[in-house]
Amino acid sequence: MKYLVLSGNPKKDGLCASVTEQVLRGAADGGAETRLLAVGRGVERCRCCGDGWGTCLKSHTCAYGGDGFAEAQEAVKAADALCIVTPVYWGEAAEGLKCFLDRLRRCESFLGGYGGACSGKPVLLVASPGGSGNGLISCLDQMDRFCRHTGAVIFDYIGVNRWNSDYKRAAAYAAAKAMAEGRQAG
Repeated sequence: MKYLVLSGNPKKDGLCASVTEQVLRGAADGGAETRLLAVGRGVERCRCCGDGWGTCLKSHTCAYGGDGFAEAQEAVKAADALCIVTPVYWGEAAEGLKCFLDRLRRCESFLGGYGGACSGKPVLLVASPGGSGNGLISCLDQMDRFCRHTGAVIFDYIGVNRWNSDYKRAAAYAAAKAMAEGRQAG
């Protein structure tokens, strides 16, 4: 199994990074080939080319290249299972991850949930609010909508903050391991 972790974390350490490490370790311990793709830096926002829909609608590719989006889209297609992990900023996923997911949704959602990069794939959603811990639910809801628009199957939701990180990191590890071992959602 190929297990891809899409990280929106712009930092190399901290709470979100520690949870990401647990997800990668859990998937590897479950027998998966793991890959971390940091989409939190470098991927530009959607430019809504043409009349609002460009190549994303017709060929399911993005007209703008050079920022790594096409390669990241291919990595999602090649994966058997995904984890989307992000710090929470203003009640939402990190800006870089939002940019990537917005572009991917435009390219994938009009495939009718069939044959798209995320279609039918199990996805673990992980959000880590810092500071006050606020914004967790709205961030997970935002990622949930992405999954529903692209036909992904939500395996689980994990919210990690500084008060629950001791047992939620363990939960992230266990969820990724269960996915890698073939446990199905629903």
